[in-house]
Amino acid sequence: MTEVEPYRSTPVFDQDTLPVALRTRHNTRAGVWGVIRVVEGALKLTYLDPPSELLLTPATPGLILPQQPHFVTPVGTMTMKVDFYDQSPPDALFSRPVHI
Repeated sequence: MTEVEPYRSTPVFDQDTLPVALRTRHNTRAGVWGVIRVVEGALKLTYLDPPSELLLTPATPGLILPQQPHFVTPVGTMTMKVDFYDQSPPDALFSRPVHI
C-alpha cells in the first residue's frame, strides 16, 4: 500500500500573516481534502456544516472534507500550514471535531 502524500501545501502562516480568506467562511474544492497543521501555538477550527469546532495544536491537526465550509481563528501566537490531498488522508493525521 502506498502512503498518501499531500499534492500541495501552503506556506507557514502566523497570527499576523494568516490570510483573511482563511479567517472567513470558505471551503475546499470537490475532491480536495485539507489537513490543517499547527506548528506552534493553537488555532480554532470552526466547521459550519455540520456546526462544530476543534482546538488545533501541534498534536491535534484538523481535517477539512471536500467542499466543507469552515474558517479558522488564531488563539494567541501561533504558526500553521495546510496540506492538500486528492484522496482522503489516513485517520492518524487528524483529530475529530467536537459538535457544538
